[in-house]
Amino acid sequence: MGRFDGRVAIVTGAAQGIGAAIARRLADEGAQVGVIDLTAERAQGTADEIVKAGGAAIAVGADVSKTADVQAAVAAVAGEFGHVDILVNNAGITRDNLLFKMTDEDWDTVVTVNLRSAFLMSRECQKHFVAQKYGKIVSLSSRSARGNRGQANYAASKAGIMGLTSTLAIELGPFGVNVNAVAPGYIATAMTDATAKRVGFAPEDFQKASAEATPVRRVGTPEDIAAVVAFLAADESSFVSGQTIHVNGGADR
Repeated sequence: MGRFDGRVAIVTGAAQGIGAAIARRLADEGAQVGVIDLTAERAQGTADEIVKAGGAAIAVGADVSKTADVQAAVAAVAGEFGHVDILVNNAGITRDNLLFKMTDEDWDTVVTVNLRSAFLMSRECQKHFVAQKYGKIVSLSSRSARGNRGQANYAASKAGIMGLTSTLAIELGPFGVNVNAVAPGYIATAMTDATAKRVGFAPEDFQKASAEATPVRRVGTPEDIAAVVAFLAADESSFVSGQTIHVNGGADR
């Protein structure tokens, strides 16, 4: 029997990387999963993996920074599986640049995708959670929320996730809803590979340097993050709320 038997989860940005790992982990432990990405075609691969492994999932296309798309996506998952119990706000992008080079569009796009989407998805899902007096929201922040050169937009959006998490925990706690965040350190994904290339490193060299600077002497994997998200989405963490859990191998920065 899995921890999420009978539960329905939504994971945004679940076509690849951390989002895909989270969707697979929740499904492996019994959840029915709404796999959301910008298009249903992008999300289909993760959904197919889950179904092939014996789980239940549907692929849903949505721009989660847009209210109408969010409403339609949540309705699609609830319509397919009957209800919604868990929301994982994972969708995120980078548009890195130093402040004097950063455009209005760079700023607006990153804050909109990374932070506004979490607000919209949480607002829509809480309708289900409050009505049933049960729900779990886990959002992805980042170690970059503490500040990172060339990432003023990304850092601000991820710091915003922390504030949103703390506030929603206060507002929704009386209705049986736990709200937490996970702040990954260096995780080996396509996004961090792109960051390495931006600063002039081969991804493998960047990973090696990051591992050497990390107390546990390795970089993280999407599965490391999925394991912590699964804990926060499970009933065993019912007295944990309003927290941001840093998963970074012991690194200070």
